Amino acid sequence: MGAKSPWKLPAIDFTKPELKPGTDQWDSVKGQVEQALQEFGCFEALLNNVHSEIRETTFGAAEELFDLPLEIKSRNVSKQPYYGYIGQDLRIPFFEGIVFDDAQILENGEAQTRTFWPQGNPSFSKTIQSFANGLTELIHMIRRMILEIFQVENYMDEHLESSECIFKLMKYRAPKTSEAQVGLGPHPDMTLVTILCQNEVKGLGLQSNSTRERIVTP
Repeated sequence: MGAKSPWKLPAIDFTKPELKPGTDQWDSVKGQVEQALQEFGCFEALLNNVHSEIRETTFGAAEELFDLPLEIKSRNVSKQPYYGYIGQDLRIPFFEGIVFDDAQILENGEAQTRTFWPQGNPSFSKTIQSFANGLTELIHMIRRMILEIFQVENYMDEHLESSECIFKLMKYRAPKTSEAQVGLGPHPDMTLVTILCQNEVKGLGLQSNSTRERIVTP
């Protein structure tokens, strides 16, 4: 598939303190979300509750986790496909991933952290919880806007109670060649809302809803 002239994703500002349901600011941002999802299926979110320090600390914690020996990372298992530890797969040789369930709840992160560090690692679990908590706030906001767009916001509580937040740390190894390599092939995400946060590596490709031949690498 050949790439045409790249398009730029719309950037939506979620930093306004008065961004509350029922306000003009909320309705304005909700309109931007609706337009972006209809045209692109995604957008860039501007945040202030996940600042650069939290991001850098989280990426540092991820490096600490992925630097563990394979036999330790492989302890993280799950009956659900694509949960647990993903790695050492010949189909995706450059990719590793580890999933945390509802990491915004500190007790959950602490319990799963002991899978890798039996004695515990409070710094790691608190870092993951802090980062996941900020993203969860954004997820709930976007979900509410989507329900309002479809005029079913009365089901918001029921919707949140029946859903879970998956926090996934991912690592892509650099190939031992100068030629471009695919870290993870094209695929759809099956979740209602997916938030991607890159570590200053511009390797993400997105496919437009409106023009399936166009690709963007933000």
